[in-house]
Amino acid sequence: QVQLVESGGGSVQPGGSLRLSCAASGIIVSATLMAWYRQAPGKLRESVAIITADGRTNYLDSVKGRFTISRENAKNAVYLQMNSLKPEDTAVYYCYTQSSWGQGTQVTVSS
Repeated sequence: QVQLVESGGGSVQPGGSLRLSCAASGIIVSATLMAWYRQAPGKLRESVAIITADGRTNYLDSVKGRFTISRENAKNAVYLQMNSLKPEDTAVYYCYTQSSWGQGTQVTVSS
């Protein structure tokens, strides 16, 4: 069974940074496509960042240059480094792979 557990969310002021973690079990992240999604109140869930098994990455246009997805194979974990955060980044962030979702972690960007 695939299990994904996110952590690292919180509240931050505009311009601040957060690092989200996704601890995976039941899959090997180095051999699997992993992604971060987010969902803001009243909006559809959207893909934020993707990392493929061979290490290629892709990002939502609005986060390019600010967010970085990475993995640490020894810990079987995926990360999302978020810099220069904006209020529009406020959402619940979810780790995703193979039709499996984590529980989500709240990110709030406000003054």
